[in-house]
Amino acid sequence: MNFLKGPGKPNDTNDDRLLHAYRQTGNLALLGALYEKYMHLVYGVCLKYLKDEELSKDAVMQIFEKLIVKVTRHDVKQFKSWLYVLSRNFCLMQLRSGKKMQTEALDDIMELADDLHPTDDREEDLTALERCKEKLPEAQKVSIQLFYMDEKCYKEIADATGYTMNEVKSYIQNGKRNLKICLEKNRER
Repeated sequence: MNFLKGPGKPNDTNDDRLLHAYRQTGNLALLGALYEKYMHLVYGVCLKYLKDEELSKDAVMQIFEKLIVKVTRHDVKQFKSWLYVLSRNFCLMQLRSGKKMQTEALDDIMELADDLHPTDDREEDLTALERCKEKLPEAQKVSIQLFYMDEKCYKEIADATGYTMNEVKSYIQNGKRNLKICLEKNRER
């Protein structure tokens, strides 16, 4: 398999049709066709985080295996974006398990932290992130956890917590901003 070359420009409508057809039939060839369109992007994400070609190739296959179950459990609106987050989460979990870390990662914030101050010390970044997450107000902390770590959509979070959809969006946005501020302060030390 060639992980570096994509098949061309993806079509969101076709993605939706393939995903719907897979959910209806369980035909892995349909999901495989959809995944193949983005496999080069998944490989790129894995290579960025894992920094090893062979581990990244293995991760691409493992992510597909996870995809088989996850696409039936989640309300996927934009497959490409959802797959990107799934891939990043997978890689960060691999990094965590390899270092026996007991912290949780928020992918968007970690990427922001990398942009602000690139470092190879993932453990330090994840520990700082966990400390910052604990400082958030409870509603923000819960919403961030459910959205990023548990991969719940706004509606699922609203149903689980009793918050309105607007409150959920606000808690996630404000929580993300507060995490960014906390991480920036942490970097200045």
